[in-house]
Parts: sequence; C-alpha cells; structure tokens
Amino acid sequence: MKLNIEIKTNILLGIFVGSLIAANLIGLKIADFGIFQASVGILLFPILFLVTDIIEEVHGKKKAQEFVFIGFITLILVLIITVIAVVLPFAERSLVKEEYTTIFSTTIRIFIASITAFLVAQLHDVWAFNFWKQKTKGKYLWLRNNLSTIVSQFLDTTLFMFIAFYNISPEFNIEYVFTLIIPYWLVKVLFALFDTPFCYAGVSWLSSSKKISNL
Repeated sequence: MKLNIEIKTNILLGIFVGSLIAANLIGLKIADFGIFQASVGILLFPILFLVTDIIEEVHGKKKAQEFVFIGFITLILVLIITVIAVVLPFAERSLVKEEYTTIFSTTIRIFIASITAFLVAQLHDVWAFNFWKQKTKGKYLWLRNNLSTIVSQFLDTTLFMFIAFYNISPEFNIEYVFTLIIPYWLVKVLFALFDTPFCYAGVSWLSSSKKISNL
C-alpha cells in the first residue's frame, strides 16, 4: 500500500495518541537510568512535542492544534473510564482488589495533572513554533524545534509536578517540588536536543508525500 500524506498524517496521529496514553499509564514507575532516576513516562513525552512540530512544519498551526485537542479529548475519556472502573464494586472472584484500587486511584490525580500540563504545554509549543517560524521566515527548523520545545517542556514539567505532588505530604512543599522539576526538565531538554535529527527526518518523510500529491 502506497503511503500518501493522509495516511502518514494518521500514522503520526496514532503515534501521538498512543504515546500520550502509554505515558500516563506507565508513568508511576520510577526507573534507574544510571545517571538519573525518573518516571518511565519520560521516554514517551518527547515524542509528543516531536510529532506536533513535524505536523506544524508540514501542515501548519491549525492541524497541530487539532492533534493537541484530539489528545486532550482522548485523555478526558481515559480519565472518565478510569474513575468509573475504580468506583465500580469488585466481584468476589477479583484477585487484585487492593492493588488495583491503590494504583488506579493514584493514577486519577496523575491523569488530572497530566491532562492540564499536556494541554497548556502543547498549545504553547504550537504557538511558539509558529512564532519562531515567522521570525526566522521559515528557516532554521532546528532552532524553532528546540526553542519551542525547551520552554514548553518546562511548563509541562512544572504544572505536572505541582498538580500531581504538591502538598501530598508535608515534605512536598514548593521548594521540594522544584527540586523535582529542575532535573526532570533538564533531562527533557537533553532529549529535545537529541530528537532534532528525527524532526528533520519526519518533516522530510511527511512533506515528500505532499510534494507528490501536488504534482
């Protein structure tokens, strides 16, 4: 099957939504990456900003915003289903009652934090990418890719950490939450710098079909 631009765009949408849901479902695990410790969800969130940058570069700001709102609606649906699943009474043959309730009750607060942070950060990323694209007159993709993502990742990390963890115990005051924010953000910045070649590759892959369709 020949992949035209519509199919390629839908593939990117699937990757975007799938990564978004997966990051929220697996994000409770804190993994040891050797030089730092972080939620395993950190592996997936850079993909979100990468995809919207690719889409905005090829399709424009409006299409990138559509991706963000589709992701937002998907997260709301997952949150509602998660709440219903936790509230429904267990059948006698259920094997993991306490574990299920503990994990998914915690996930509800994480989801709310993630939804808020996602919407604000992604909309900022789309706006900032477009802002820098106009300032650079469509040149220097690497610059707008990184400038928009670095600031947006800070917004995402800050909002998420405060909504998810602030005041969950006396230890989690403002100062302590910022000690969590800074290293997470710096790791995300590092990931953002490394994904620049993938941004170029993605734009080339998607735009090639656009050129063919215009022939």
